[in-house]
Amino acid sequence: MTDIRDRKKDHVELTVTEGTQYDQPSGFERYRFIHNALPEVNSDEVTTEATLLGRSFSMPLFISSMTGGYSEAGPVNAIIAEFCEAENLPFGVGSQRAMLEDESLTDTFSIVRKKAPNAFICSNIGGAQLIGGLENKSITRLTDSIESNAIIVHLNPLQELMQPEGDRDFRGILDGIEQLVKDTELPVIIKETGAGISEHTARRLLNVGVNVIDVAGAGGTSWAKVENFRSSNQTANHGFDEWGIPTVECIQQLSKLEWERSFEIIASGGIRSAFDMAKSLCLGAHFAATAQPVIKAIKNDEYTGLEKLLSQWKQDLKTILTLLGCKNVQELSASHLQEMK
Repeated sequence: MTDIRDRKKDHVELTVTEGTQYDQPSGFERYRFIHNALPEVNSDEVTTEATLLGRSFSMPLFISSMTGGYSEAGPVNAIIAEFCEAENLPFGVGSQRAMLEDESLTDTFSIVRKKAPNAFICSNIGGAQLIGGLENKSITRLTDSIESNAIIVHLNPLQELMQPEGDRDFRGILDGIEQLVKDTELPVIIKETGAGISEHTARRLLNVGVNVIDVAGAGGTSWAKVENFRSSNQTANHGFDEWGIPTVECIQQLSKLEWERSFEIIASGGIRSAFDMAKSLCLGAHFAATAQPVIKAIKNDEYTGLEKLLSQWKQDLKTILTLLGCKNVQELSASHLQEMK
């Protein structure tokens, strides 16, 4: 168990360094907004509100799953929870696998509900832990510990293969997801951890009942790099540091499926500003998510740092909407973007 705690701590420390970010871009840089010199809207009346899973939030930003499972994670989760409660934003805790294996770690997760009694909070478990089915008592522990509103299942085969102690057998994950969808009344959100979800993979997920997919494409944190830069990793393979589907390509591929199915797309992987957030919505996502900038802001200046960062993003999003002539985020579309050749 000490190994898992150390690994979780390593992950957080490494994700805030520039060296663990993808060199390949997310794809947002290929697009620019088409300025509207006659916006015909009152900026004071422009709203950044958006909905996900039928619930309204102050802006289309999900604070992505990041941390938990070691002692220092509790204060970080508490800050995120307190902020999301105050600002009406959804968020997810990090993988709760460690908590299932060591009950003493439960407090590093349960602190979030104490700090955010009304917020939308998601549980989190890895796809590999669903192989063979997750026992009902384990599902209950995951959800009851934080009184969660949804369950995130993260898919991370690339990260696991770069991790010396990682999983190597991925057979049965899809069946496990299908069983989880049947066993819980909560919505199930599937997300990658940074290498992206393709149209083919999304179709398979939709076929087993999933209705929210976070693409988590390449362009943000490279978890291959995170694992390869861990000091304890004696088998680093940097040939896979840039492996993955860029975020914009993921959004575009999954958007095609909306003609066939009703589901929601969350864009993450290199969301570093309100500009990226707005572009992702124009390209077909319903919501955006970010993690690394949040952890970085908290490490630099705790709650104040997070508050300053996201208040700027919200103001920038409102300005972007105004300059495009949009009264709300629902009016954003591909017509507001120009691809640069």
